Amino acid sequence: MADKEATVYIIDLGSTMGDCNSGRTESDLNWGMRYVWDKISTTVSASRKTWTIGVVGVRTNETNNPLHEDGQDGYEHISILQEIGPMTLTGLHELQDRIKASDTEEGDSISAIVTAVDMIEKFTKKLKYKRKIILVTDGEGSVDPDDFLDISAKIKASGIELVVLGIDFDDAEFGFKEEDKSPEKQKNEKLLKQLVEKCNGLYGTMAEAIDELDIPRLKYVRPYKTYAGPLTLGNPDIHPDAMCINVERYFKTHKATIPQASRVVLSSQAVAGEEMEGVEPTGTFAAVKNARTYKINDPEAPGGKRDVEFESLAKGYEYGRTAVHISESEYNITKIETTKSFTILGFIHQEKYDPFLNMGTTCQTIAQQFSDADALKLSSLIHSLHELDSYAVARIVTKDGNEPALVLLAPHIEPQFECLYDVPLPFAEDVRNYQFPPLDKVITVTGNTILENNRLLPSRELVDAMDDYVDAMDISSWDKDGEGNHSLEYAAVEDVFCPPLHRLNQVIRHRAIYPDQPPPPTAPILLKYSNPPEDLVIKAKSKLADLIAEANVKKVPPKAKGRREKGAKPQPISGLDVDALLNQPQNKRTKIEPDNAIPGFKQMVEYASEESEIEDAANQMGGIIRSLITNSLGDSGYDRAVENLGVFRDTMVRWEMPDLYNSFLTDFKKRLLSGELGGDRRELWWQMKGARGALGLIDQSVSEPSKVTSEEAAEFFKK
Repeated sequence: MADKEATVYIIDLGSTMGDCNSGRTESDLNWGMRYVWDKISTTVSASRKTWTIGVVGVRTNETNNPLHEDGQDGYEHISILQEIGPMTLTGLHELQDRIKASDTEEGDSISAIVTAVDMIEKFTKKLKYKRKIILVTDGEGSVDPDDFLDISAKIKASGIELVVLGIDFDDAEFGFKEEDKSPEKQKNEKLLKQLVEKCNGLYGTMAEAIDELDIPRLKYVRPYKTYAGPLTLGNPDIHPDAMCINVERYFKTHKATIPQASRVVLSSQAVAGEEMEGVEPTGTFAAVKNARTYKINDPEAPGGKRDVEFESLAKGYEYGRTAVHISESEYNITKIETTKSFTILGFIHQEKYDPFLNMGTTCQTIAQQFSDADALKLSSLIHSLHELDSYAVARIVTKDGNEPALVLLAPHIEPQFECLYDVPLPFAEDVRNYQFPPLDKVITVTGNTILENNRLLPSRELVDAMDDYVDAMDISSWDKDGEGNHSLEYAAVEDVFCPPLHRLNQVIRHRAIYPDQPPPPTAPILLKYSNPPEDLVIKAKSKLADLIAEANVKKVPPKAKGRREKGAKPQPISGLDVDALLNQPQNKRTKIEPDNAIPGFKQMVEYASEESEIEDAANQMGGIIRSLITNSLGDSGYDRAVENLGVFRDTMVRWEMPDLYNSFLTDFKKRLLSGELGGDRRELWWQMKGARGALGLIDQSVSEPSKVTSEEAAEFFKK
């Protein structure tokens, strides 16, 4: 059954709450209501009808409460602003209009607490509820201590938690003390603290409560049972001595979902219509309904298309360039028939398992509740795995017809709790086997292995410098304890919150309360782990300097912008004269290899000493492109041809020789469309038209020496 809550907020609305104190630019009332609005909006966002809220105002201009109406004295200037009940966003906005500082200082906070107790008792009766009263006051009003014993006894007997949050109340633990406090406020603080202590409640200063608002609140998630049934080793139906343990499996980790937005129409565009399902109706927006239609080509239908019903559609699976149809009645042939089961297939030593094989969500398996026999059997299995440093590999089907999965079962033992943690394992198709060169050795083309004294391998000094830097940046125990010593774990899991999730919740909550205000800044706690600790960076600065010096790290000059003039070649950092080497007759490239066309073309153009050499390179590249098309089997050579064509064009733009490319492309078009390049190649032409910006003629807007205008370049692909 869903948990039930009844919370009454008592808000001090006296005239003194409209003042600004302690250097703040907002009134004490608005500052204190930050906490109240945050708590109420959290309840609204939960959308739980069993989480109810009531609001009482004390030191109000009017008097509106049943105890005063019954003729009892001492309940003047106390008003019930909202009876206990579910809170909605509309109700929150209506309540905001009522929360304003009054013109009076009359009204007793203790009488307001009694009124709240009466409201809770009438609403909850004897039912099971979490009952709470939260008083927000500046302590400047009346506090009558005459009936403290009776009131505290009544609060404890009713199971009500009393929380008092004072505006600028002194709190030695938090480190806040208000200077020049009035004698009346000092007395009231002591009286309220005495009452809270008698009720075993909570007492604090509002500054601490507001500071804690930035700490994300984790949503309580009820345990979800993913599997309940036998865990077997062997087949109990065939072998009576096979292991069979009744277990229950729950999520241990599960990715939290980011709130999803729905499409709506703003009120200025909305018209009267149906309400959005599951959403509180407001005048701000209207629901949007989606409609989807399915059409097929039909020459006989108006417009050449005809609507078809969804029921007439069939499933088709892609098979090459066509589709294979499987009807709904035959769809079950694509699924493996499975039955609910959880079976151990075997065991593996912990050292032989690679952690990167973990595929996702972790679950925990425990013995069936209230079954001592199953608990004993599962405990024996867990301890056996622990003592043998082994894992179990199991096959699980959580429900009849579900897809089977392989999981790794790991033992976990702690005082008063034992379980098996499991993570999903990959199938062969899920593993990506990529080969990368090793980092600790170099294998030459002749098969020799080099372990040291190579430019691709770090020296012993560099490895030691890196070790020192890594040790200096160790954060495993960098968090400070209560005495200021670095002894606690830094970035513990329970302290690291999901920034996108809580930032979005923060903005949604703020916009719900203050629709016309800009979003608040991101809470510092969400950005705490965006960078390493500053004091740790300072501590490791010397080690980083040693590492930079040992690795001989140099700043790479920024990439030059704009067109580079011919002959203006960048100088390498090493000072090696690459031009002199490549310009030697024996090193100068004169022919472009088709299998390595792009690097060869770029190098031949880059180190050409005369324009005739660039023209020769352009002719060779053009010949390679035509050869790729002519020898292409179907469209197998189109991608390489298009890539070469793009490099050809970009190079001619860079070297301001657009006529070489334009003349080639004009001739290429004629040959392509006439069928000279191996038959009908119009599919390639359509592919080039789709990338006309990167493959078309070079016009004057791209390269000034070009003789082609923008209009002519646009017409080139239209003919």
